[in-house]
Amino acid sequence: MTDLDLSYVRSQFPAFSEPSLAGQAFFENAGGSYPCRPVVERLARFYRERKVQPYAPYAASQAGGAEMDEARARLAAILGVEVDEVSFGPSTSANTYVLAQAFRQWLPKGAAIVVTDQDHEANTGVWRRLAAEGIEVRVWGIDRDTGHLDPAALPPLLADGKVKLVCFPHCSNVVAEINPVAEIVATAHAAGAVTCVDGVSYAPHGLPDVGALGTDIYLFSAYKTYGPHQGIMVIRRPLGEALPNQGHHFNGGTLYKRFTPAGPDHAQVAASAGMADYLEALADHHGGAGFSPRGKGTLAHDLMRAHEVRVLQPLLDYLAARNDVRLLGPRRAADRAPTVAVLCDRPGEDLAAALAPHGIMAGGGDFYAVRPLAAMGVDPAHGVLRMSFVHYTSAEEVGRLIAALDEVL
Repeated sequence: MTDLDLSYVRSQFPAFSEPSLAGQAFFENAGGSYPCRPVVERLARFYRERKVQPYAPYAASQAGGAEMDEARARLAAILGVEVDEVSFGPSTSANTYVLAQAFRQWLPKGAAIVVTDQDHEANTGVWRRLAAEGIEVRVWGIDRDTGHLDPAALPPLLADGKVKLVCFPHCSNVVAEINPVAEIVATAHAAGAVTCVDGVSYAPHGLPDVGALGTDIYLFSAYKTYGPHQGIMVIRRPLGEALPNQGHHFNGGTLYKRFTPAGPDHAQVAASAGMADYLEALADHHGGAGFSPRGKGTLAHDLMRAHEVRVLQPLLDYLAARNDVRLLGPRRAADRAPTVAVLCDRPGEDLAAALAPHGIMAGGGDFYAVRPLAAMGVDPAHGVLRMSFVHYTSAEEVGRLIAALDEVL
């Protein structure tokens, strides 16, 4: 496989030609990435030419509806699932909230669920609230020192057969270790449980083959994956049709409408097709022109990950060598996403503010990861400094970050 053509990549993101951002290195991508050019152009075109109620029998409406359908179909092909198994909602937090209401109605009396304390609050808080409905909540805990979520600790939680749902992250937004999703899903399924995987912190580093992972639900955020502010959820058909409809009663027969109580944001759904435009163009540019949509997704994923691993390792080595910071998560770049949280004597927000004059855009705080931080002995009020990047980040920018950290620390 050829190396990622970073010049081509950066040419696809308007932010890198924006004068007001010149000289700034963006290291808070876990909070939201730059949108790619096709998304920006599709969103502007929709508002300019197609901002009408879609699916009516006139040209502007038909064009708008067709573009919404295109987004669902093309993303489904890249994700390796059926078209109607892809749903859009206002955010992943909103999507999980709706799903939790469906499970509240569906879970049998005496059922249990498993959640982790490695998760962002969006994929743990809503499920934990089911305890108020009489559902037993079992916590799959992480290692206090490393943040590791041990797959061997899951089977004992499932042994009595009461667990009907297992919720866990593809990777955490502060620990960043990549969990073995397919293995965990197989363990849960063997025990009679369905799975809900939070992919928000993984998807920006390459959309996975959700079909191959085997999970019943996979969630991620388009606005962290070069797209508009939408939450995207894959719900496989057997579970999606078994769960109670949460949408309008007359939409209950359409799988992708069952878990969207409000009407969709037409423009942002349509603009999400630009994510597929970008991923497929990236693959085409690197020799994948004849590949299937899933094949192009795999090539784009592998290009992104290889570049990120190469660029990330020097930062991890630098941080691991210091005795005044605690690096959360693995020290091998291949084992994690390039989302790097560190604990220092100074509060995380103070450190992020100190980096800003050096042209480093990073974040500090708890990042809605209060539970994993507390589980690792970190005071969420003190917070961590988080430096997160994606495949459009250069080795030179990481070098600038390390130099700025030398000054600030």
